[in-house]
Parts: sequence; structure tokens; C-alpha cells
Amino acid sequence: MLMALIAATLWGVSGTCGQFLFQQRGVSVEWLMSVRMLGAGTLLLITALLRKDDHVWAIWHNKEDRRKILVFGIFGMLAVQYTYFAAIKHSNAAMATILQFSAPVLIAVYLAVRYNQRLSRLGYVAILLAILGTFILATHGNIHKLNITPMAFALGIASAVSLAFYTLMPGTLLKKYSSLSVVGWGLFIGGVTISLVKAPWNADGNWDGYAYASCVFIVIFGTLIPFYLYLRAVQSIGGQKASLLTSAEPLSATLVAVLWLGVSFQFMDWLGALLIIATVFLLSAGKLSREG
Repeated sequence: MLMALIAATLWGVSGTCGQFLFQQRGVSVEWLMSVRMLGAGTLLLITALLRKDDHVWAIWHNKEDRRKILVFGIFGMLAVQYTYFAAIKHSNAAMATILQFSAPVLIAVYLAVRYNQRLSRLGYVAILLAILGTFILATHGNIHKLNITPMAFALGIASAVSLAFYTLMPGTLLKKYSSLSVVGWGLFIGGVTISLVKAPWNADGNWDGYAYASCVFIVIFGTLIPFYLYLRAVQSIGGQKASLLTSAEPLSATLVAVLWLGVSFQFMDWLGALLIIATVFLLSAGKLSREG
């Protein structure tokens, strides 16, 4: 539980660092993703090799596992990071993180459908709150006007779907292989893929001490450490519980964005955020589903 909370907090802060790089230093999402994923993935794989982790290469010996790690790296690891940071670029770290935070509801619905169960009453209330909170964030209650751009909204929802997939997809891999190997290869594969769009040596933006510090924080404390901790948490307590504990992420992202970058967060934004975050407490208050 502690690993999941630490991971969520670090993700929230790293999102704000990303907003700083995109909006104040002109760094592209694609370049940051290539550096972030290749750097963190390489460091994790080196760590695994130094620890004599046999799983580093074993994961490639099985045809089905090769397919799964490739899918996880591209459609899990890369997708969740790219959509999230792209949403930040088009809005802000707080808004993108809160929209992404509807992922636990998506996971609950998927598991209910997957195992032919009905959602509990709390599950239905959580879905309604998540929809209402998202509506308030996007419109501030005015159906004729969006508070954020359609692109930012679409990317935020896409990041929630990606996070749900990222959380549930590697379950079988984590049962067979170490977290270091699964996360390391996932990051590395995603980094290689996005590098085909923007190579890491082709840097853009304006660089100074703050920009370098933000980039290092994103790679080490916003990627390497939290992704490893989060999947270790998934390994220990399951994907559903781990996703519920990520409530620290939107809170840390919002507070840092408001205090550091001066992001304006109005009453309706706080209301929408609280409604979405409340779904976590509802879903954790009892069983998410019941037998149909």
C-alpha cells in the first residue's frame, strides 16, 4: 500500500514538472517521452542485470510472453505516458491527472463484465460520481461551453483507458517474472517506439538549470522509481487495490501545480476533482461487484 501511495505522489509531481517543460521551456511531448522511457528503462534493466536477475532474458524465450511484453510496452507503458503528458500540454497537470483518475472505475466495470458479475450499489454510485465529476471539470456546469479544449479532454479520457489497461494487462507476466524485468522492458520498448517519432538526441526547447532538474526528476523520480513501486504493489495487493491507492496522484499534482506554476483552480474544478476522487473511497468501502 505504501509503495502504491509513494508511486502516485511522485507521478503527480512529475506531471507538474512536465507541464513546466512543455509550457515554459518549449519541450515536445515526444522528445520527453523518448528520453524518459529509454533512460528509465535502461537503468532498470541494468539494475536487474547487476542483481543477476535471470528474468531479464527469460522473458524473451517464450513466444506468448514476447508478444505480451511488446503489447505492454507499446499499448500499456507508452500509451499511458504519452496520452497523460499530451493532456498536460493541452491543459495542465492537475486537470490531466484528475481525468486520468477515472481509471479505477473503468477497471471495476471491466472486471465486473469480464467475470460476469453485477456491480454493487456503491459501484454504480461511483460510476455516476465519476461521470458527474468529469462533466463538471469539462464544462463547469455549462453544457454550451467547454472549460478545456476537446483535445485535452479526449487525451485525458484516453489516459484513463490506457492506465486501466496498463494496470490489468501485465498480471500474468508479473506472476512469472520480476517487476524489474517487466517494467524495464516495458519502458525500453515504449522508448524505442516513440524514438522513431522523436529521437532522444534531437533535443528541442530552451534549457537552463530548472529545465535540466525537471527532466532528471521526471526520469528518475517520475518514471523509474514509481513505475517499479507501482507494479510491485500490483504484485502484492492486486491491480484493483493498487489503482484505488493512487488517490495521492491528483492531489499532489493539483497542489504542486497551484503552488508552483500558479495554475488557476476554481471552485467548480475542485468540486469535479473531489467527485472523481470520492469514487476511490466508495469503491474501497465495500465489494466492487457482486455475483450476478
